[in-house]
Amino acid sequence: MRARGVKSTAGLPAVVRGLAGVLTLALALPVVLAPAAQADTVRDGEYWLDGYGITKAWKQSRGAGVKVAVIDSGIDVSHPDLKGTVAEGTDVSGAGNAEGTKSIGAKPEHGTLVASLLAGRGHGTRPSKGPAATPGPTVAGAGVGPDGIVGVAPEAQLLSISTWLGSPNPAGKTDEEQIPEAVRWAVDHGAKVINISLGSSSPDWPQSWDAAFLYAEQKDVVVVAAAGNRGGGNIQVGAPATIPGVVTVAGLDRQNTASQDSSSQGISIAVAAPAEELEGALPGGGYATWSGTSGAAPIVAGVAALIRSKYPDMSAKQVINRIISTAKDVGTPGRDPFYGFGILDADKALTANVPETDVNPLGSIADWIRVHRRGGEPSPKVPSGAGALMPQPSISDPTPPTAEAAGALSAGTPAGIVIGFSALLVLLLAAGVFHVRRVGLKEGASEASEAASGGPEKGDGTTSPDGGENPSG
Repeated sequence: MRARGVKSTAGLPAVVRGLAGVLTLALALPVVLAPAAQADTVRDGEYWLDGYGITKAWKQSRGAGVKVAVIDSGIDVSHPDLKGTVAEGTDVSGAGNAEGTKSIGAKPEHGTLVASLLAGRGHGTRPSKGPAATPGPTVAGAGVGPDGIVGVAPEAQLLSISTWLGSPNPAGKTDEEQIPEAVRWAVDHGAKVINISLGSSSPDWPQSWDAAFLYAEQKDVVVVAAAGNRGGGNIQVGAPATIPGVVTVAGLDRQNTASQDSSSQGISIAVAAPAEELEGALPGGGYATWSGTSGAAPIVAGVAALIRSKYPDMSAKQVINRIISTAKDVGTPGRDPFYGFGILDADKALTANVPETDVNPLGSIADWIRVHRRGGEPSPKVPSGAGALMPQPSISDPTPPTAEAAGALSAGTPAGIVIGFSALLVLLLAAGVFHVRRVGLKEGASEASEAASGGPEKGDGTTSPDGGENPSG
C-alpha cells in the first residue's frame, strides 16, 4: 500500500507486515510512505465508481437515511473527506475513546481506509467554469466535494465502532468479547448494514459470537464481511465470513478476475468486488493506494446502503437477494468458490426486476444454531492465538505434498500400532501353545484310563470332561 499526502505519520510504520494463522484484518499489502499527491488525482483513481455501475446507481440513491456500522480500528473524523460522515460511535476494546473515532490497534489506519471507500464525501468546491469543472467521477449532492475520496454511499451515516486488533490489547479484551459486543451495539443504534473487514484462517467462530449475529439477523440487518487474502495467509475463507447469512465478499484485480493475493476462496463467498489498487483515506489527512478484501467489502456494503435507502421497507433478505441475483456470472456457471454468484453490478442491484424471496439465499444463523448447537454443544475450539486480529503478509502459493515411497511407514505412524500388533501376535502364539498342551494332557489321561479298564466303553453316548461327545464304537 502506497501512502500519500500524510500530514502526520505517527504510529504508521513505513512497512507493515503481519502474521498468518489467526483471525486477521484483511489488509494484504505493506504500507510504504511516499511523496504527497494531490487529492484530485485520488478521485481519478477510483476506477470502480464507473466500472461497477456505481455512478449510474447514484441516479437512484446515494444512501441517505441509512446507518452503516464500521466495526474496525476507529475512523478519523478529522479527515477532510470524512467530515460529517460519522453519526455516532463507541469503543468496545477499552483502549479507544468513547466516540470510537480514535485510531487504535496494530493497524490504526485500517478503519479510516474502509470508511472512506464506503461513505467518503470528498472535499473542496468545484469551479463553475473551465476544465477543472468536471474531472473524475463525481456525484451531485449536499456536502460531496470534487476532490479526494468519494465513497459508494456518500450520503449514508456511519457508526464507528473501534476494536483493538492485531496485537495484545492493553485493556485486556479479546476479539471473542469485542466482536459480539460491537455487533449488538451496532444493531441497537440503528445500523441497517454492518461492515466487518476482517479475515480469518479458521472457518470456525467462537460460540460467544452466535447470539450477536443471530440478533442482527432477527433485527433485519445486512452483515457484510471480507473473504480474507491469500497474501495474508488465508487460502480459504474464514470466520466471520463463514457465518450463515453473511454477505462474504471476494476480491478482483483490475482485469475483473479473482485476485491472486487480495482474495481467498470458499463455498461461502457471495459476490466479488474490486480489491486491488484501491484509493483510500489515511488518518491525518493523507491518502493511500491499497489492496485487499478489506476494501472490497465496504464497496458491497455501500451498495447495500444504496438499496436500503431507495427501498426503505425492503427486508435484509431481499437486499442480499438483489445484490447476488444481479451480479455478473463469471467463472464456473452458477455459484463458485472464487466469485460466488458473480461480479458486483451496483446499477442493476438497484434497478433490475428481482423476484421477492422469503429466505436469505445465503442461509440463516438461526437454522445453523438449531442444528449445530443443540444440547448446548460447545463450539469448535478456536486455535491458540486466534484472539489476535492482525494484518496479512504476502505469501507464495502452497507447495504440493510429495508422495512417500510405497510400503514405507511415515514418520508420523503411531508407535502404539506396531506395539499393539506385536502384543496380539504373542497372545495368539501363547494361546496356541496352551491349547496344544491341554489336548495332549487329555489324550494321555484317556489312554491311561483305557489301559486300566481294558478299553473304551462302546456306544454309551456320554460326554467327555471337556464337553465333547465320545464317538460310538
